[in-house]
Amino acid sequence: MNMHLVRWEPFREMVSLRQVMDSLFEDSMVHPARLWTGNGRGEFKIDMYQTEDNVVVKASLPGIKPEEVDISVTGDVVTIRGEHKEEPGIKEEAYLRKEQRYGSFCRAITVPVDVKSDKAEAVFENGILTLTLPKSEEVKTRSIKVKVKEAIKSKK
Repeated sequence: MNMHLVRWEPFREMVSLRQVMDSLFEDSMVHPARLWTGNGRGEFKIDMYQTEDNVVVKASLPGIKPEEVDISVTGDVVTIRGEHKEEPGIKEEAYLRKEQRYGSFCRAITVPVDVKSDKAEAVFENGILTLTLPKSEEVKTRSIKVKVKEAIKSKK
């Protein structure tokens, strides 16, 4: 039976304990209400992709009403923000369970290509916000036809 001794290094374990304590402190003191997904700062999940003519941003906003959402485009930054308010008339002590997300939310994302913000369209359906941003003409892919020039045959 072979036994190996492993040297205990308490400082290595203390560093990881310190990281855990820092994380707990930050979560409870800096961001007390984790209302949304992500880092607790009111962020929500998005998908962004491009087609030949558009950049499309899809944001998952379950339980949010369209009138609770504000969208702005400034330069190359799209900002989606709003506030999901609690239902009025329900007293806090009446809740048996309270898991819905309430409060303000905001997400600013950079669009990697130039878009025409004045032509943007937003559609809200089944908790998904779909923002379609037409690309500027300069960034659209253009195909160029190559013309074949026949060589002139010289008569000799």
